[in-house]
Amino acid sequence: MTAIKHALQRDIFTPNDERLLGIVNVCKAGKKKKNCFLCATVTTERPVQVKVVKVKKSDKGDFYKRQLTWELRDLTEVDAKDASKENPEFDLHFEKVYRWVASSTAEKNSFISCIWKLNQRYLRKKLEFVNVSSQLLEESVPSGESQSVAGGDEDVLDEYQELSTREEQDIESMMETCEYAISNAEAFAEKLFKELQVLDGANIQSIMASEKQVNILMQLLDEALAEVDTIEGKLSSYEEMLQSVKEQMDQISQSNRLIQISNTNNSKLLDEIQFLVNYMDLSKGHIRALQEGDLTSPKGIEACINASEALLQCMNVALRPGHEKLMAVTQQQLLFAELRDTFARRLTNHLNNVFVHQGHDQSSTLSQHTADLTLPKHSPLHRDLLRYAKLMEWLKNTHREKYEGLSRTYVDYMSRLYEREIKEFFEVAKIKMAGTSKDPKGKFATLPRKESALKQETESLHGSSGKLTGSTSSLNKLTVQGSNSRRSQSSSLLDMGNMSASDLDVADRTKFDKIFEQVLSELEPLCLAEQDFISKFFKLQQHLTVAPPLAQPEMEELDGSMLSKRPPQAEHRHSLSSEKDMVRLMMNKIFHSIETELNSLIALGDKIDSFHSLYMLVKMSHHVWTAENVDPASYLSTTLGNVLVTVKRNFDKCISNQIRQMEEFKIPKKSKVGILPFVTGFEEFAELAETIFRNAERRGDLDKAYVKLIRAVFMNVEKVANESQKTPRDVVMMENFHHIFSTLSRLKISCLDAERREAKHKYTDHLQSYVINSLGQPLEKLNHFFEGVEARVAQGVREEEVSYQLAFNKQELRKVIKEYPGKEVKKGLDNLYKKVDKHLCEEESLLQVVWHSMQDEFIRQYKHFEDLIGRCYPGSGITMEFTIQDMLEYFSSIAQSH
Repeated sequence: MTAIKHALQRDIFTPNDERLLGIVNVCKAGKKKKNCFLCATVTTERPVQVKVVKVKKSDKGDFYKRQLTWELRDLTEVDAKDASKENPEFDLHFEKVYRWVASSTAEKNSFISCIWKLNQRYLRKKLEFVNVSSQLLEESVPSGESQSVAGGDEDVLDEYQELSTREEQDIESMMETCEYAISNAEAFAEKLFKELQVLDGANIQSIMASEKQVNILMQLLDEALAEVDTIEGKLSSYEEMLQSVKEQMDQISQSNRLIQISNTNNSKLLDEIQFLVNYMDLSKGHIRALQEGDLTSPKGIEACINASEALLQCMNVALRPGHEKLMAVTQQQLLFAELRDTFARRLTNHLNNVFVHQGHDQSSTLSQHTADLTLPKHSPLHRDLLRYAKLMEWLKNTHREKYEGLSRTYVDYMSRLYEREIKEFFEVAKIKMAGTSKDPKGKFATLPRKESALKQETESLHGSSGKLTGSTSSLNKLTVQGSNSRRSQSSSLLDMGNMSASDLDVADRTKFDKIFEQVLSELEPLCLAEQDFISKFFKLQQHLTVAPPLAQPEMEELDGSMLSKRPPQAEHRHSLSSEKDMVRLMMNKIFHSIETELNSLIALGDKIDSFHSLYMLVKMSHHVWTAENVDPASYLSTTLGNVLVTVKRNFDKCISNQIRQMEEFKIPKKSKVGILPFVTGFEEFAELAETIFRNAERRGDLDKAYVKLIRAVFMNVEKVANESQKTPRDVVMMENFHHIFSTLSRLKISCLDAERREAKHKYTDHLQSYVINSLGQPLEKLNHFFEGVEARVAQGVREEEVSYQLAFNKQELRKVIKEYPGKEVKKGLDNLYKKVDKHLCEEESLLQVVWHSMQDEFIRQYKHFEDLIGRCYPGSGITMEFTIQDMLEYFSSIAQSH
C-alpha cells in the first residue's frame, strides 16, 4: 500500500499541488468487483481545500487516473454499517449515497479516521458519523498504520518537504558508490567525515599558495604605472607641438563651411527660379489664343481650351512661402488675372450670341414639325454647344459669376423657345384629339394670325363636348330604354351608315390613344436629351447622388438664389446634391409649361370621353416606369409622376361617375325593363378595359375598380327589380344576372370569380322562383285542391281517409279534374307562353330556357298530383284528363307556333 501511495502522490497529486493523506482500496457494493482507490487529499496552497478523489487504474496501461472528485464540505454523513463487528462496508453521503466495500476493515477504519481529523482540522462542519466506534473519533490515534497515514500532528505534516529530482539523483549515486551505507551507517559516516577533512586541507593550501601570486601581481602593477607616467609626458610634448597646427586647421574648416553654405544657397535659389519659370510662365501662343483666339472654328476652340487649361494651372500653382513678395510673381499674377478676365468676357459674349442665334434659328423651323405632331430636334444645337463644354468647366472654376450669368441666359432663351414649341405642339394635339384637324399640310402653323382662331375653335369644341357628358356609350345606354320598334329603327339606321356607334367609339378612342402615345413619345426623348446636354455642357453631376424632388416653394426659392453671385472659394463647399438640384431647377424653368399642357390635354381627353382615362392611365404608367428605370430622380420622371397622379384621379372619377349614374337610374314606367343600361355599360367598360390593360403595369388599379363597379351593379339591379311595376322582379333579376354571368364568363376576369359565381347563383334562383310562381296559374283550382289535401294530411288525417272529407271526396276531385281537360290546359299554357314572352326581353334570348324549365316544373307537378291521387284515393280509378305525353306535345306545339 505504501508503494501505491507513493506512486499516486508522484503521478497524480504532486502535479496538481496536492498531498495525499489517506487512502483505501475499495470496490462498489453489490456489483462486479472492480477495484479502485478512495484518496483523502489537501491542497498545498491556502486556503486549503480538502477533497475525496476516486482513482482508477487505466484500461490501456498500468498508470492511474482520476475518475471522480468530491469536496469534503459536500459530505453529509459517513455510515460504517457496524461499530462492534468487523465489516468492510461503508457508505459516503454526498449528493447521493455511494456504497463501498473496503479490502480490509483496518483500511476502512483508517480512512474514516482520516476524514474525521481533516474535518476537525479544516472544516469544523457538522458531519454525521453513524455506526463508527468512538475510539476512531479521538484526537490522538495509537501508533500504527493509521498514524502514519493520517499524521496526527499536522505540524509534522507541514514540515515535510519532498526531495527534488537533483537531490534524489545525488543520493542514489552516493549510495551506489558506498554499497555498505545501508548496512553500516557508522562506517559510511566516518568515511564522509574523512573526505570532508581532506577537502578542508586542500582549501587551506590553496589560500596559502594564492598569497605569493598576489605579491608578484602587485609588483607588475607598479612597473605598469611607471610606464604610464613616461607615456603621458611624451603625449604632453606632442600636444604642445600640434597646438599651432590645430589653429590653422580650424581656419581652413571655417572657410570650407562658408563655401558650402554659399553653394547650397545658390542651388536653392536656382531651384526656386526654375520652379517659378516652369510653373508661372505662359507661352506667347497661349496668351495670343486667350486674347484673340477664334471661338468659331474647331481649331480655334481647341487652342483656346489648351490655353485656358494652361492659364488655370499657372493660377492654381501652390506658391512657396515668400514667393508672393517677389515683384516678378506679383506681375505674373496680375497678368494671369487680366488674361482670365479678358478671355472670360470674350467667351461669355460669344456664347450669349450663340444662344440667341441658335434660338432664332430653331424657332424658324417650328412650322415644319407641328403639322406632323412632332417636336423639333435640338441635337444640332447641342452638338455645336458641346464643343464649348471644357471652356464652360474652366469658366465654372474661374469666373463663377459669368458662368451663372451664361446659365441664366441659356435658361431664358431656351425656356421661351421650348414654350413656343410645346404650346404649338399641344395645340395641334388638342385639335387632332378633338377631330377638327382638316389641314393636313399644316397651314395653320405657318400663319400666326390663325393661332387665336384655332384656340377659340378648340375651346368651343371643348365646350360642346362638355355637354355630352361621359362617353358616347351613354347614347347607346339611352336607346335601350326605348321600345322594340325604336330599337329596330335605330339598328336599321346604323346599318345604313358605314360604321356603327360602337365602331365609332373604338375608332375615336384608338385615335386618341395613338395621339396621346405620340405626345408622350415626343416629350420623353426631348426632356432626356436636354437634361443630358445640361449636365454635360454645364458640367453638373446628375448620377452620383439621388436627391428627393423639391416642393414648388423650395424650387422657387432656389431658383432665385441659385444663379446669384457666389465667390470662387464657395465652389469648394458646393456639394454634389446642390449640382443635382441645379440640373432639376434648370429643367423646371426650361420646361415649366410641360406639366400644365399635359394636364390640359388630359382634361380635354377626359372631357371628350371619360373612358380615355383608361388609355391615359396605362400609357402614363408605362412611361413613368420607363423614366424611373433610366433615372429615378430625373425631371421627366418627376413630372410624369405628378401627371400620373392627375390621370389616376380622373380614372377614379370615371369609376365614381359610372356608379353615380347607376344610382340615379330611373326605370321606365310604361315599358318592360329588359337588360339595364348600366349592366350593358359595365360590359362595355370591362371589354374596353381588358383590351387596354393587357400586360399593363397598373392592373391592380383596374381590379379595384372592377370590384367597386360590380358591387354597385349588383346592388342597383336589385334596387331596380324592387321598384319595377310592369316587369316582375324575378324577370329583372334573372335576365340581368344572366347577362352579368355571361359577360364575366366570357371575359374571364380572375379578380371577379366570386362575383361570377354569385351572379350565376342569383340567376338560377330567380329563374326557379319565376317558373314556380308562373305555373300556379294554368291549373289554379287543381293546385288549390291538392294544397288542401296536403294540409289535411299535415294536420294528422290519414291519407286513405282524406277521401271521406266532405270538401275533398272523390266527387269533388272528379269535378275539379273535369274543369281541366287537355284543350283547356293547352289554352292555359298558350296564354302563359304569351305572358312570359311579354315579360322577357329579346336581347337575352331566355324565352326557350324559361319555357323548358316550366315544362320540367309542370311535369314534376303532374307526377306529384298523380302520386297524391294514388295515395289518398286508392282504387278510385281517378286519373287526369291528359297525360305526360300530351303535355310534351302541348309545350312543343306552343313553342313552334310562336
